[in-house]
Amino acid sequence: MKKKKIASLSVRGFNRPVNFVFNIVIALFAISCVLPFLFVLAISLTKESALQQFGYSFWPREWSFYAYTFLFDQMKDKMLQSLFVTVLVTVLGTAINSTATSLYAYAISRNNFPFRRFFTIFCLITMLFSPGMIANYLVMTNLLQLKDTIWALILPMAVSPFNIIVMRTFFKRSVPDSIIESARIDGASELRIFTQIVLPLAVPGIATISLFAALGYWNDWFNALLYISNDKLIPLQYLLMKVQNNLQFLTQNAGAGSQIAGGLAALPGESARMAIVIISTLPIAISYPFFQRYFVKGLTIGGVKE
Repeated sequence: MKKKKIASLSVRGFNRPVNFVFNIVIALFAISCVLPFLFVLAISLTKESALQQFGYSFWPREWSFYAYTFLFDQMKDKMLQSLFVTVLVTVLGTAINSTATSLYAYAISRNNFPFRRFFTIFCLITMLFSPGMIANYLVMTNLLQLKDTIWALILPMAVSPFNIIVMRTFFKRSVPDSIIESARIDGASELRIFTQIVLPLAVPGIATISLFAALGYWNDWFNALLYISNDKLIPLQYLLMKVQNNLQFLTQNAGAGSQIAGGLAALPGESARMAIVIISTLPIAISYPFFQRYFVKGLTIGGVKE
């Protein structure tokens, strides 16, 4: 009894300093992830003349909200419309992506599916090899006739091969065959098995791939550049990119010697770029804590068997 108590005390004495060191390392890593965002936020709140005179700093020499007011003045007629398009595309795209990915992954994860090997190799090939931008553009515009439609922003990313592989592994590790066989013996259909048995067990995995899909749809601007010319369908990221390009063009030509050169020189170049980063990343960063519990569980489940 005494030996067991001494062994437990020695283990505890060994674990405490190790845990303390690891906590410090993790805390430093967390701070290193947060500091760049705070640095960008500080630059966006710094007056442009102070940036040119003193350079970058974590604490602004002269506070100014001119970068945000400038962006709002530039986008006030289109910002709400673009935000609505982005939210609509993100919600619909995430729902379609998670549904299609889950159905595909569940099919190839079952041993009784006769074509699982073919569809698994097909998924891996599409992940490793891409047809190229020209082929994608011809399919979207000529074959599917989706140019200047909301579906041109959704369908190109509706299925993710990487998410399919993640969910396939999740289903194989987390959904036992015995549960599915029991449901089949009781007379349940495949659709009922998937909706009432498999999906409740797969909530962490679905939340993980949904977060990946939502990030992709929220940050996407390239599909809008290719397929959208209607101003009413421009997403927020593409609108911010257009504002940044226009601002960069104006600041580069500020010293052209014209009568408006002084006004162009006063434009918030660097601070506006940082404000664009804050506007584009803050909404999705706020929503991340709501998915964190499922996200961590979805990435780690199946790694260690109890």
